[in-house]
Amino acid sequence: MKIELKAWLLLFVLAGIWGSSFILMKKGMSYDETHPIFSAMQVGALRITIASGVLLPFGIFNLRKIKSLKQLIFLALVGVFGNFIPAFLFTYAETGLSSGYAGMLNSFTPIFTLLIGFIVFKVRLSSVQLLGVIIGFIGIVLLMLAGSDFKSSGTWRQISAIVLATFMYGISLNTIKHTLQQFSAIEITSLAFSIVFIPSLIANYIFGTVSTLQTNPFALEGLTAISILAIFGTALANIVFNRVITYTSTLFASGVTYFIPIVAVLIGFSFGERITFFQLLAMVVVLIGVFIANYWRLILDKFAKIKK
Repeated sequence: MKIELKAWLLLFVLAGIWGSSFILMKKGMSYDETHPIFSAMQVGALRITIASGVLLPFGIFNLRKIKSLKQLIFLALVGVFGNFIPAFLFTYAETGLSSGYAGMLNSFTPIFTLLIGFIVFKVRLSSVQLLGVIIGFIGIVLLMLAGSDFKSSGTWRQISAIVLATFMYGISLNTIKHTLQQFSAIEITSLAFSIVFIPSLIANYIFGTVSTLQTNPFALEGLTAISILAIFGTALANIVFNRVITYTSTLFASGVTYFIPIVAVLIGFSFGERITFFQLLAMVVVLIGVFIANYWRLILDKFAKIKK
């Protein structure tokens, strides 16, 4: 199978896994509207603990691959910015936002990936890419306005939490692509998660996760949803995602956010969540910007080759 085709297939698999992760976060926090289970912070802590626990044996085995303090720092950056902190930010955001809308906001990732690559790693931006970034940011503002409640500062904080998480994803993606090329996908994922294993255990202790497991009658249902999220939506999905990055580029890999909102919205809608027309319109503007920034040049190049 050609690398390009394999990368696209993996991208669609990731979209399905990550698109469903938003509703799994909701299910981890409550059995239904009247029966809460785990708090947002507990869900984040459990998610990282389970995922890093699954990957810990691989991480210990791959410790010998770390040859310098600089590599260790970069892997820690991926673990903390690419996984640990966003896990808490997304669950906090979903205490006030629908899973479908959270999936839409996740589409900011490619814009931040492009900008951080340009500012930090000196990746050149063409005029077409710059236009895409501008359009994407207009869409970001519209999407934030589309889901905000001007009477509630809490809504703005929840929206900002996802924006911050996607900014951190952009840092992590560029770190993987530009500084960790000597590592394989499984090595990057297992080592990054192993680094945050102890902090996640501490977080569970601080947020009282064990007490909830012991006393909440719906804890098993919540733990099942979080375990599926952690094993498939975090551990396995990150291995696949890092492999896509090694196959292609950070921009192509971050393009999975084209499809995540579609899956998230459809799943959320099936669970009775409401999505407004203005939110959908704003998401389309963001994705148009991402498309122009990431893929327009590729299409033009392919068209030019065909003409020749």
